[in-house]
Amino acid sequence: MGDVAGYMTHEHRECDELFAKAEAAVDAGDWAGADEQFTAFDNLTRLHLRREEEVLFPAFEARTGMTTGPTAMMRIEHNQIRALLVSMTAALTDRDTEAFLGEAETLMVLTQQHNMKEEQILYPMTDRSLAGDAPDVVDQMREVD
Repeated sequence: MGDVAGYMTHEHRECDELFAKAEAAVDAGDWAGADEQFTAFDNLTRLHLRREEEVLFPAFEARTGMTTGPTAMMRIEHNQIRALLVSMTAALTDRDTEAFLGEAETLMVLTQQHNMKEEQILYPMTDRSLAGDAPDVVDQMREVD
């Protein structure tokens, strides 16, 4: 995938799958499975956010000159996502099903809205503004660890 939209949308789906598995494990009382799946989800989500903040957003902002527009809002939402990940980690550590699932519901709504804005607006704008440089930006995002 050489375009930003394709690459990042695929990563959103990977995160969604891990999230669903973690949530199902907690709901079933499978704490070992929940630990494993949530750790994988947390790690991939944080990596995805770093890829956007360290590579994608700066590339978009440099090309468009827009620093207070969509990327500023996405950064605010990223911080909200990170805060929920911290709360969910605490609930998982405490084996608190109710707290975990409550935070999971909030995270699901937030990420669905967030991902929709990125997939329908920001990523296509980024692909258009980067034009032929999009594959290079995708390669740079793959190098973030």
